[in-house]
Amino acid sequence: MNAPLTPLEWSQLDESGRRSALRRSAVTEARELLSRVRELVQDVRARGDGALREYTRRYDGAELEELAVSDAEFAAAGATLAPAQAEAISRAIDTVTRFHQAQTGAPIRVETAPGVVCERIDVPIHAVGLYVPAGTAPLPSTAIMLAIPARIAGCPRRIMCTPPRSDGTAAPAVLIAALACGVTEIYKVGGAQAIAALAYGTHSVPRVDKIFGPGNAWVTAAKQLVSADAAGAAIDLPAGPSEVLVISDGSSRADFVAADLLAQAEHSADAQVLLVTDSQRHARECIDALGRQLEDLPRRDIAARSVTAGRVILVADLETAFEVSNEYAPEHLILHVSAPRRWLPRVRNAGSVFLGGYTPESLGDYCSGTNHVLPTGGHARACSGLGVSDFVKRITVQEASADGLRALGPVAITLARMEGLEAHARAVSVRLSVLEAESAA
Repeated sequence: MNAPLTPLEWSQLDESGRRSALRRSAVTEARELLSRVRELVQDVRARGDGALREYTRRYDGAELEELAVSDAEFAAAGATLAPAQAEAISRAIDTVTRFHQAQTGAPIRVETAPGVVCERIDVPIHAVGLYVPAGTAPLPSTAIMLAIPARIAGCPRRIMCTPPRSDGTAAPAVLIAALACGVTEIYKVGGAQAIAALAYGTHSVPRVDKIFGPGNAWVTAAKQLVSADAAGAAIDLPAGPSEVLVISDGSSRADFVAADLLAQAEHSADAQVLLVTDSQRHARECIDALGRQLEDLPRRDIAARSVTAGRVILVADLETAFEVSNEYAPEHLILHVSAPRRWLPRVRNAGSVFLGGYTPESLGDYCSGTNHVLPTGGHARACSGLGVSDFVKRITVQEASADGLRALGPVAITLARMEGLEAHARAVSVRLSVLEAESAA
């Protein structure tokens, strides 16, 4: 590590110090970043494919004539994976499908009053954009996490974008995973420019109704911009740089804790890692284990920068540890404590929770079955991780019989006139008048 981590005594910190201890890393000045992303989005919207090719050349070092992945490229991708790799993708697809299939529910139909029936039906979003980042490594797992709930929801059109490699091809593992999940329309476009293309459409890239997937600060900013534009597209959730918070009471192995922290730290230098523990001895053991495990980590430089910016927080007891965690609202929360399920009711804000020493966060990233597209940046206070419900619209339906209108209509008339909306009242009264006349005839 560039500098040793120094545990912070939570009880010794004032309000300002506590806010500082839980502050996320700022990658770029937010206002400057937003301005640059806005210019990029507007450029893609104005110049379409020409802008996409220019940004692909600039940021990915690839020269592209065709943005779409061809049938030949799909075929070539299959020959690049070892049998064990193909089997791992298949197993992950199976477990993720099992968990997400269970999220589907029957339509709701309720007779709220005699003769008045209300329903809620799920209608799949017609066109969805699935963004699979690459960064410093391909992410076939993200292709699985996005494509499976889209398929289960029944979205008719599923468009994927992923950055090309410098040779102009998409990562074979991403293509194979996407294809196995039923996605065949993939475009070699990455970054904020991919979000702009999906939101507004270009000659090559179709316009979608909603965009899904994680990304860096540029991607997150682009998603927020297009979702605020009526002509743009809806988005799933704010999913930026990875983060993990581990709560430990010292009963677990320090090497397990360190491994979990590093699993997130190696994502990127701006990934956030925190350890909250009530044991000073355990805190020191975890810091030492971090240093040892970093030594031979292939992505050592990236992970070290993340860990150096991390936090180790000492608390008086586990009750306080959960207060700290709920205030931070982590993307991933790992409970390295005795009887972890007993503490689950204390969790109020978290994207996904991992119970016990034998549930590494990596399982959730790849193959336990839960989705790894989760809210970051404190958005777990109000947002949930991705699921099948995010790919459908819930449409309500109501139907009243003549008797139902006779019984409930006067309630609507009274409330409408209380609000000064006479036309609302008359939309009911004109029908009641007809019914009364028909009854008298």
